[in-house]
Amino acid sequence: MDATRYLPILGRLMIGLPFAVSGFAKLVTYGKTTEAIAAVGLPLPPLAYVVAVAIELGGGLLLVVGYQARVMALALAVFSIVAAISFHHNFADQNQMIHFLKNVMIAGGLLQIAAFGGGALSLDRWLRGDRGLLADPAR
Repeated sequence: MDATRYLPILGRLMIGLPFAVSGFAKLVTYGKTTEAIAAVGLPLPPLAYVVAVAIELGGGLLLVVGYQARVMALALAVFSIVAAISFHHNFADQNQMIHFLKNVMIAGGLLQIAAFGGGALSLDRWLRGDRGLLADPAR
């Protein structure tokens, strides 16, 4: 097993799928989600809702398949930091501190994908013409 070939897809799955699930959950809970957005004082809750669903559901799924992995990872990293600052800034509450740090850690992992790409088993690699497992993972 070549770690440089298989670990990136595992990492993309472990980060991308929770974003996609969260985006889908928001998709089916419009009222509750827009209320939560309004409760923290963000402007235009319906627009923020659409952006959150698009980034989490769309970005999460695109990250999983490795399409535009660097761009999607960067967008999700920014989203994670904005969510941490907007929703988890009450550090007197231990739970909020944990969620803040979780978002920061997720952003760190996403920045690794943004820096190094989606790996050998990604749609990005396939679309560039590297169609097999024999592709050089360092390219």
